[in-house]
Amino acid sequence: MQKLWAEHRGFIVFFLLMFCFRSAIADWSDVPSGSMKPTLVEGDRISINKMAYDLRIPFTHVSLYKIADPARGDIAVFDSKVADKRLVKRVIGVPGDTVAMENNRLLINGETINYQPLIAGDQLELLPGKTHVLRTSQTPSRLANFAPVTVPEGQYLMLGDNRDNSADSRVIGFVPRSEFVGRSRGVVLSLDYDNYFLPRGERFMKDLK
Repeated sequence: MQKLWAEHRGFIVFFLLMFCFRSAIADWSDVPSGSMKPTLVEGDRISINKMAYDLRIPFTHVSLYKIADPARGDIAVFDSKVADKRLVKRVIGVPGDTVAMENNRLLINGETINYQPLIAGDQLELLPGKTHVLRTSQTPSRLANFAPVTVPEGQYLMLGDNRDNSADSRVIGFVPRSEFVGRSRGVVLSLDYDNYFLPRGERFMKDLK
């Protein structure tokens, strides 16, 4: 073991530092499903700022210092215990908010969110301070409506931008603050699964809204 360390310590230290960096500071993640279309598509590799919300002990969810709380409109990555996997969704309700949905239209704290139609089922959702594109189906799903709920302290209501095709807080419930991994604001690269995994040039280093 000593001989191995002596011969390869530079290589070992490099990899340890790289893994620590990816665990606690910045990383990337695959997008395996279409639950965030049209913002994210299958094959996207998104960047994750793991210091957006907390400074954590590497390889854990233990926070050493809280930097900021998730904000409404953020595209956030979290490790869901309920779903038993890592998910990417948009923050819609923060602690204390009362949120409802009627025919895929949000009401937040009694205020109806404005929408502007685009094309082919896409529309702009004008969240306070954060406008983004979302997608709905011509035949809304059973998830298109829910009665008013108040987001508890330390919890968040998360929704996918592909509203009729997303297993989000309407399925898994509120997301605890402790499950958040980080925030994404960009696509690093994207591979087209339907075209021999060729890169999608138009999505390279694409900013997210």
